[in-house]
Amino acid sequence: MTSIVELFVQVAGSNPVIQGFVGGIVIATLNLFGALLVLVWRDPSKRALDGALGFAAGVMLAAAFTSLIIPGIEQYSGGDPIPTLVGVALGALFLDRADVLVPHAHYLLTGRRRTDEADPSTSLPLDNERLVPVVLFILAITLHNMPEGLAVGVAFGSGDVENGVALMLAIGIQNIPEGLAVSVAAINAGLDRRFYAVFAGIRSGVVEIPLAVLGALAVSVVEPLLPYAMGFAAGAMLFVISDEIIPETHTRGYERIATLGVMAGVIVMLYLDISLG
Repeated sequence: MTSIVELFVQVAGSNPVIQGFVGGIVIATLNLFGALLVLVWRDPSKRALDGALGFAAGVMLAAAFTSLIIPGIEQYSGGDPIPTLVGVALGALFLDRADVLVPHAHYLLTGRRRTDEADPSTSLPLDNERLVPVVLFILAITLHNMPEGLAVGVAFGSGDVENGVALMLAIGIQNIPEGLAVSVAAINAGLDRRFYAVFAGIRSGVVEIPLAVLGALAVSVVEPLLPYAMGFAAGAMLFVISDEIIPETHTRGYERIATLGVMAGVIVMLYLDISLG
């Protein structure tokens, strides 16, 4: 597994910002691959999707701790947990407030608005019935992809290439089922299969690549921000897992499959983390 790190350094070089940029490209490409799967796997079952999304949640859950929270406390805060935990709280708060402005993925996947969501008067002022779900869909998925790109950039910006590569691979792997789920949801919303499979990949690149560069640049220039940034990325990821992904996998009667997917995702991430040192 070490050879993967060496290969990455050969391609990306030693500059943390460039490494963040390349890492962003990798995770965006795997998101595109997942989105394109809908062209060959035309009708994935709800059972399979719930298991895949559970796997994605498990990877993100383990990565938030092994690649962000724990290193933020032990390596970059001198054992002081406060900066990293403040970052976790800020990351969760940011996603919570941002989520108020964008309908949850639940609405986009099921067509039903949850009882705890914002008042309809706060909805976007669009009249075109076809355009509304498309715009809301793009906004919601963009919001929920932000922590992933940021996390990869922050990990590389810390200077720990092994940790950065492990997190990049983990998020890239979980982006595959996520990309597929995004395309399926888009089709359910009435979008063309071929068009959105391509568009989903482009959208992931637009969001994740700049955020990866931003995260790497921020912590490279202002090193004291590192534990806060790692905590922020972790808190945002944990919010998405708890508020969106796991609840969504428990709405169609396949809770056990989703739970097994979570466990598999945790195992894969822990293996990557240990193997890459």
